Formats: sequence, C-alpha cells, structure tokens
Amino acid sequence: MADVHSRDVRSKNMRAIRNQDTEIEQRIALILKDRGFIYRVQDKALAGRPDFVVPAQQAIIFVHGCFWHRHHCYLFKMPATRTEFWTGKINSNVERDRRYVRQLQESGWKVLIIWECALRGKLRLNDEALIERLEEWLLAASHSGEIDHAGLHHYRAE
Repeated sequence: MADVHSRDVRSKNMRAIRNQDTEIEQRIALILKDRGFIYRVQDKALAGRPDFVVPAQQAIIFVHGCFWHRHHCYLFKMPATRTEFWTGKINSNVERDRRYVRQLQESGWKVLIIWECALRGKLRLNDEALIERLEEWLLAASHSGEIDHAGLHHYRAE
C-alpha cells in the first residue's frame, strides 16, 4: 500500500508532532499541581530528560505515546507503509526507554510510565481513577510502575 502523502509532506507532518508539553503532559501537570506535588519538568540532568521529576517522593514520571513507545494496546498499530523503517525507529525508542529507566533506578529513583491509552481513547481512565492511581503510586509505591487503560501495574521491561 502506497503512502497517500509524498515523502516531503509526510516528513513535514511528522516534524509537526510535539515532543514536549503535549496535551496529555499538561493534564498530568494539572493533576500534580492540584494535588500539591512540587515537581520539575524536562530535567536535562537526568537520564531520558523525564517529563516530571517529583523530588519529595524520589519519583520520575514519563508520559509515553502508545505509538512512539510501542505499548501493546489498542492504540498501537504498526504502519502498513515503510514498515521496516518504523520497526527500527520504534524498537530504538523502546530500547532507549529501557536504558533510561534502568539508569534512573540504579540512581535510586522510582519510575512511572503513564501511557497515552490511560489518558485518551475509548478505554481511557476517568479523571478520578487516574488521579487515584497516580497518587497511590507517588505516595505508597516503592517500586517502578506503569499506568495504562487497565490501571496501575508493576513496570515490566519487555
């Protein structure tokens, strides 16, 4: 199946996708602020430049898009065109994510990944459930975790 856009148009479209301060990151920032958590954003001094750093809880939060970070959910679908390119690109993102999480854990941080499917789509968590899971992890968990459309889980490196 041929791409409906030329290579230049596709490239322009892909460059327009934001990689920080996205709508889903803004939603998490609002939750953290409303709950009284003090946090930093995009800390360049830490591996992976985490989306949120909550120092009082020794916690790191990444907000991952299900496509870009290959979450095994209903929002991820491998493109039918240039599949080899996309497989390589997404696999390198996943490997980089694992490396960053490992480095942060070795430095004493607990890491939470919040997947896009928890925040948008037909199976997303409602605001109350999302807030409860996030607060539960920040205040009680001593391990790394992830929140997706099904709730809070221990982080499992694939």
